Amino acid sequence: MRGPHNIWRLIRTGATFERTGAMHDVLDAMKAPPRLRLAARVLGWPFKLLGLRGDPALPPLVRALTALGPAYIKFGQTLATRPDIVGADLAIQLRYLQDKLPPFPLAQARAQFEAEMEMPVDSVFSSFSEPVAAASIAQVHRARVIETGEDVAVKVLRPGIERAFRKDIDAFYFAAGMIEWLLPSTRRLRPGDVIAHFDSVVQGELDLRMETAAAAEFAANTEEDAGFRVPRPLWHLSGRSVMTLGWAEGVPLGDNAAIDALGVDRAELATRVLRLFLKHAMRDGFFHGDMHQGNLKVAANGDIIAYDFGIMGQIDEYSRRVYAEILFGFIRKDYRRVAEVHFEAGYVPADRDIDEFARALRSVGEPIFGMDATRISMARLLSYLFEVTERFGMETRTELILLQRTMVVVEGVARSLNPSINIWEVAQPVVEDYIRGNLGPAAMARDLARTARVLSRFGPQLPAVVEAALIRLRTPPPDAGRRVGLHPVWWVLLGAAISGLGFWAGVAAG
Repeated sequence: MRGPHNIWRLIRTGATFERTGAMHDVLDAMKAPPRLRLAARVLGWPFKLLGLRGDPALPPLVRALTALGPAYIKFGQTLATRPDIVGADLAIQLRYLQDKLPPFPLAQARAQFEAEMEMPVDSVFSSFSEPVAAASIAQVHRARVIETGEDVAVKVLRPGIERAFRKDIDAFYFAAGMIEWLLPSTRRLRPGDVIAHFDSVVQGELDLRMETAAAAEFAANTEEDAGFRVPRPLWHLSGRSVMTLGWAEGVPLGDNAAIDALGVDRAELATRVLRLFLKHAMRDGFFHGDMHQGNLKVAANGDIIAYDFGIMGQIDEYSRRVYAEILFGFIRKDYRRVAEVHFEAGYVPADRDIDEFARALRSVGEPIFGMDATRISMARLLSYLFEVTERFGMETRTELILLQRTMVVVEGVARSLNPSINIWEVAQPVVEDYIRGNLGPAAMARDLARTARVLSRFGPQLPAVVEAALIRLRTPPPDAGRRVGLHPVWWVLLGAAISGLGFWAGVAAG
């Protein structure tokens, strides 16, 4: 599926942009230099008639992306949150992609629910509306449960969506392979791995059972977060292609006029969005990975309501600590510590010069922190940091791609609410709070206590492990005399001793 036949799909992409007029809009938004404009038009024009027409009633870029398919629509949804990149006019146009796509017929949605749940729609719901929102992968209907009278949102996958995504992703894999072959210098960025990561995210989004589980976990994690709500899923009315959640009543987060009409302070709302995202990522290691305006509402009381949990991010505890230390180092302008963290985590090869790397990081941070609040940008920081790490041989960290992308998206959301927001001032309290709780003596005591608990579970096996190590000690291999360091038996005994200390440290700390 990833062979040369995908060249046609890539050619058609450029041709579609040319035919719909999107090429001109994109080049203008990018402020492309004259040479690039000329090259793009010369290369695109001969294939223009091969492009898809799309819906002439839509704006050019939206028309091109919707014609090309769901993967391109996903890309457009991300750009909708970045008016500083594509411009305010294009950002407004692209918001159409978040929840205003053409729906599929109500009859198909009802049939899909009945096939998935093996029960008639009318036996479960007293009402089942026409689509209230339609996005790239699914559409949503409002319904009322007969048994409880509760209003719910019923999400149903688009018919044939899995096959459509498969075609697009196959073309992306092919493009990544061609890039690696034609430009060997890009291999350290692992474009194939990046596409594989995107592929895995999409596959999870196409199974609504996974989204239902994510919604339940996210709701439990954030239950105590003030000013934030997650609708609870109804497991007995959810399956692979259907998901049912409690109904979320509110105005879209992208509608500033409606938010103002509610009397909600948009500056405070922008701060809350950004801090909640950072808190979820650092505290829980489980965050909403698609926090654009189309997936957020504002309730009448000002609460932020999140929905659409098809893309969720997860970060292990060690990576969270590394990421927090990097952010904290930039906030404090401690570039030496930021460099040390990169080396300690293995992000930068050990044979590089740490002092030179620290100076390069200073060249990233200082210009940004010297800007006024309206120009301080996480997107700009990540862009500059990417350039520096490329020079020092840092490989792409696929496990952090979604976190970095979502951070850029959330920044765009926050700026759409409050253009003058100072991203770093907003982030600082959350990062400092995480650092205090997870990198101090109390955190060390917790780590030791957890180590003790893990070893205690293997307690019955420890005597046999020690005995086997002692037997090996009595019959060492021929080259044992040339080895340097502690014998494995001492590591076992030392680990047991540390575990005992960790247990008592944990008792004392807790």
